[in-house]
This record gives sequence, C-alpha cells and structure tokens, in this order.
Amino acid sequence: MDENVIAAMARWPGVPAVFGWLSLNERGQWRLHPAGDALADADAPDPYARQGTSITSPQILQFMGRNYECDETGRWFFQNGPQKVYVRLDAAPFVLHTGNPTDGRPSLHTHTGLQVTRVASWWLTEAGRLYALTDPGPGLVAGRDLDSVLDALRATDGTKVLDVLEAGGGAPPGLTVLGPATDACPLHFCKEADIPSRLGFVRLPRAD
Repeated sequence: MDENVIAAMARWPGVPAVFGWLSLNERGQWRLHPAGDALADADAPDPYARQGTSITSPQILQFMGRNYECDETGRWFFQNGPQKVYVRLDAAPFVLHTGNPTDGRPSLHTHTGLQVTRVASWWLTEAGRLYALTDPGPGLVAGRDLDSVLDALRATDGTKVLDVLEAGGGAPPGLTVLGPATDACPLHFCKEADIPSRLGFVRLPRAD
C-alpha cells in the first residue's frame, strides 16, 4: 500500500467505507458505477448485469492495483486515501494472465501486475472456468489465456489434464497436477456458485 495512503488513513481514521461504486469484471477490468448501483441487483438472478463504466487511465489503474486488499471477512476493497471502496467481484479478486514461459510452462501474473509465484490449488467449474488459489489471492484464469493454461496442466504421471477430461467417465477424484507457477498441487472440480466459499472471498460485499 502506498505510504501516502497509509498516512491518510492515520490522519483521518474512521472514514465510512462505501459499497456499490466499483466492480471488477471477469476480464480484469475495473468498472466505475457513478450512481453507486453496482450492488442494486445483488438479489436478482443476474447480480452482475450493471456493467458500469470502464476505468482506463494507466495512472489510476496502477494506483488502484497498489492499494487493493482484502479484509478479514474476504471482502476486497480499493483503499482510496482514508476510505475503503469495496469491490463487486464478477468472478474473483484477481484475473490471471499468462506471460513468458518458465521451464516450458507459461508464467502467470494478475490483472494488477503481481507475479504469481505459487499456486496452492486449481479449481475447474461446470461453467468451464478455471480458478487458482495463488500467493496474491484467489484468481480466475482469463478467457483468452485459458487454453494455454489448461494445455500446460499435467497429471503427475505426465498425462495432459485435457486428455484425462476428454477421456470421459467424469472428473477423477484426487487429481494432482503440475502447472504454471507450481509443483504438484490438487485440481478440484466444483460448482461455479461454490467458488467464493471454497476460495474464501465475497463476490457481493455488503456493509456490516
């Protein structure tokens, strides 16, 4: 976190947090909701329908990335000076992209520019989304990078995970894989709706 942000928090403690003004979509794009309505559909079938306006300024994006953290309940926020701005997560706290290969495997970094050095587990859902529990935090592999990451995942016997899945018979339990930014770790299969509880984050943050 930036030193001037820490100083602002110390100078003006107790500034109320705000909700509904910011979201992060599944492509890793920050979206501003000028009407504060990001959570207006939280109880609707599609709580992410309000897309907001894309934030594109490189300086603002870098500032947000440096001051993006999580509270003890799994709610993620942007620390804007002395004020917490809680974020609606359309998928996960981080969106993961591939980079230059390391040891023949693609490297991973977050949408905020953090390098992923460790993956503790992979999670594949019925929606075809691939999530990872990484050292920066829980992340969704971006759609444009999904094929290259799946192609790099190997069972411990060297078999491609894609080949295991395409062989049919359902998802094998207890599958341990090798992949980007990790040695052997488990690959789990679960419902998309269960991802937040399994990975420990809140998609639709509410005030206490």
